[in-house]
Amino acid sequence: MMHSVRKLVFAVCLVALSWYGMMAVHELGHVVGAWATGGTVTGVFLHPLSISRTDVLPNPYPGIVVWLGPVVGSLLPLLLVACGRSCRAETYVGFFAGFCMIANGAYIAVGSLEAIGDAGEMLRCGAPVWTLVAFGAVGISSGLMIWHRLGSVGRFFAAESTVTPWMATSAMIVLSLLLLTEVALFAK
Repeated sequence: MMHSVRKLVFAVCLVALSWYGMMAVHELGHVVGAWATGGTVTGVFLHPLSISRTDVLPNPYPGIVVWLGPVVGSLLPLLLVACGRSCRAETYVGFFAGFCMIANGAYIAVGSLEAIGDAGEMLRCGAPVWTLVAFGAVGISSGLMIWHRLGSVGRFFAAESTVTPWMATSAMIVLSLLLLTEVALFAK
């Protein structure tokens, strides 16, 4: 019974850390885009109770800035997977990379239907809808492929010693520290 609770705690923390990590890497892409095109980042907001955003003003090339969010937000985690193939955390880095691919892909593809968020800005900058849908399809399918290679969720919960007490406790501590840091830094 304790094995199952420990695994559940670890899995919930891993998903939450992946969500907050995905938003941070996505916003880093917008920041890189702004800096690369001569824009000025006036604010980056990463609060745990809101959707992240990066404000750029002036923004001489908004199309590049908006696209680099999901592109960097998808490719940087893949680079981490390539660099971390030999480390003990390869499975968790792979989970994070798959999560980022799926989240960024879904965000852009679904956003293109209602012209909201980054997808709305991409459309206003002249990107054809099909490019957003294609980005979404590639991102979602690539993320699912990464997850498929990691193995099944059922096998994760069935295995006896997949998650140690140290891993579950560490995940809770890291998540708690991240949330406290975001609240302290980005409180309005």
